[in-house]
Amino acid sequence: MKNSSKTIAAVLTLTAALLAPTALQAAEVAGVRIEDGVKAGTTELVLNGAGLRTKVFFKVYVAALYAPRKNGNAAELIAATELRRLNLHLLRDIDATALLDSLREGLANNHSEAELAALQADTDRFAALMMAIGNGKSGDVIGIDFSAQGTAVTFNGQSRGSVPGPAFGRALLRVWLGEKPAQTDLKKALLGG
Repeated sequence: MKNSSKTIAAVLTLTAALLAPTALQAAEVAGVRIEDGVKAGTTELVLNGAGLRTKVFFKVYVAALYAPRKNGNAAELIAATELRRLNLHLLRDIDATALLDSLREGLANNHSEAELAALQADTDRFAALMMAIGNGKSGDVIGIDFSAQGTAVTFNGQSRGSVPGPAFGRALLRVWLGEKPAQTDLKKALLGG
């Protein structure tokens, strides 16, 4: 009877361990460890999704999108006023100009000429922040926080400046989550799919 009780207890413990939520385990994408949650100031964010950005045959970066709670709706994530964070884990050396050109292309693909004109001052401000960071190296992390206050940029965890107001952040998120995203399978991955 004692052995059978111990066996049942062991089976129950193993079953509980196997059925426990896996949210505490970090994900891995293209060899990059992605945390299941991050703290931005006093705000706890959870991993919404992560995926690989490729260009031609090259792995460029792993993107990880964090939000207050998981949300598979791109329009809601773009329009939200709550803090969201996108971390870009560089997998290769990237020229600042090439990265900016790619972001500008993404903005142009998801906005009309009139919308782009209205965003020009903010786009220039963001471009100046990115140029001040300079070229990125494999292993560097560019963080972009989106909130009602604005779009803040970090480089390897160090604050590099921000663009005030929510409009530019919504526009920039469309590069990855818009109708014409930089990469369709990356958009799906960022939405948790």
